[in-house]
Amino acid sequence: MRWSTFSQLPVSARLLLMMAAILTVPVHVEAELQGLSETEMSAIDGAGIGLVLENFKFSHGTDEPDASGEQARIFRIGGIKSTDGRDVDITVNHLYISGANSNYGEALGPVNLGRLLNPWRIDVVDGNDIGIANKAVLEFAASTKVTAGQGYDCMNSGAGLGTGTCSSRPATAGYIGERADVGMQMNVAVGDDRSANINIHAKSAAIDGSFLRLWGDNDRRQMVGQFKLNFYSPELSINACAQDGSSCGSRIRMSNFALELAIGNQLQPVFFDVDGSGNFVVEVAAIQRPQPGEIGADGLRGSSDAEAWDFYESYYTNPEFRSNLKIGNFNVGDRDFGSARVQGMLIQHLNIKTRDLSQ
Repeated sequence: MRWSTFSQLPVSARLLLMMAAILTVPVHVEAELQGLSETEMSAIDGAGIGLVLENFKFSHGTDEPDASGEQARIFRIGGIKSTDGRDVDITVNHLYISGANSNYGEALGPVNLGRLLNPWRIDVVDGNDIGIANKAVLEFAASTKVTAGQGYDCMNSGAGLGTGTCSSRPATAGYIGERADVGMQMNVAVGDDRSANINIHAKSAAIDGSFLRLWGDNDRRQMVGQFKLNFYSPELSINACAQDGSSCGSRIRMSNFALELAIGNQLQPVFFDVDGSGNFVVEVAAIQRPQPGEIGADGLRGSSDAEAWDFYESYYTNPEFRSNLKIGNFNVGDRDFGSARVQGMLIQHLNIKTRDLSQ
């Protein structure tokens, strides 16, 4: 009989042996199963998946050879051409998700993504509950926002409980928190010119309240959706460096950066399609115009068709349909340009289509 070492066994066999070993080890259990009443059972629907990543750290390395001299795997985007016909190659040299105080990706540490009390979610929700009538909606969502008295300030990396609406907690001396440092260093080559090296870093970022919802449209027979991105960071910075990182230009620094981007809504969803030439199309169709006589000359509800007036009132006044951008302070190097704000932007029509520049 020939014996094999554990490392020589197939992966499936090793997994079975490990599972058997775990199942046969005696374990002391502190808890016990409890019976549920009919009322308690009726409150559990079993729907959806909650995600919490604890002690999470991600770092994609560079395209330098590894210790054995083998070329490392890289994240590269190709197949793009410049307007003058030269090949454009984008190489992501470093992409990271880390705990706070990473010093722009130099000192990576763990972070929690999501909380047990407020996890990230993958769920199929009843469209009637979110204003999308008679549809089952697939939802990918980050931790939700909470009432101000129960949450943390979304921007302040030292915020305490009761200061804001984000459920993700900032890092403290004894806790790694649920807000990540996120960054990317990439090289953009146009032809033989590889001089463009761009670095983007966000400190202690929170995305609470962000979601992507997808469902099907019966009339157009297309996938449609609703996208909400909330991105809060006490500092978002961009700068350009030499390819070897030896020298960098002035850093563009945006402090107290808050982006609340809404693309598509219950009344005006975003459509996803591929046209006949194989290009991807993203469209937010224009809101329907009122029919003659639906809205009175004075614009008041009393002189208008009540249903039509309510429709447009809901569309133009709902803050969830609008996008906001706030920058507490904008600096380029040692020059201070003050604050900036775009408030209440409503996307009334949008059509984005990819094109193959080589054709």
